[in-house]
Amino acid sequence: MDVYIPRGISREAARQLLTEHAEYGQWELARVRKYSDGSRHVRLRRKIIRVRRTL
Repeated sequence: MDVYIPRGISREAARQLLTEHAEYGQWELARVRKYSDGSRHVRLRRKIIRVRRTL
């Protein structure tokens, strides 16, 4: 999932947005690109939950 954060968004608001995606959508941060105009492009990936086999 790609999220574009425009330059007018504060750092705190961006953090809150990404925290909500992580908590409710089961996403985790994969990559952040910050451009010279102040905007950010954030790539999120699905959190992989590995299940261990029990014997």
